[in-house]
Amino acid sequence: MPLLNVVIVLIVVGVLLWLINNYLPMDGKIKNILNGVVVVVVILWLLKIFGLIDVLSSFKVG
Repeated sequence: MPLLNVVIVLIVVGVLLWLINNYLPMDGKIKNILNGVVVVVVILWLLKIFGLIDVLSSFKVG
């Protein structure tokens, strides 16, 4: 995946998370959990993209 696509995905995820945090009325604890989950998923995705981990391919859904 080209570096430009990675940067674009990170910007889109950041803007979506910012929109959710600012415009959806939620309890602060739920926002913190949502932010934490998104950060963990993005970090795992980045590690997978750069080939540092191969854990994501071992998970099967369905």
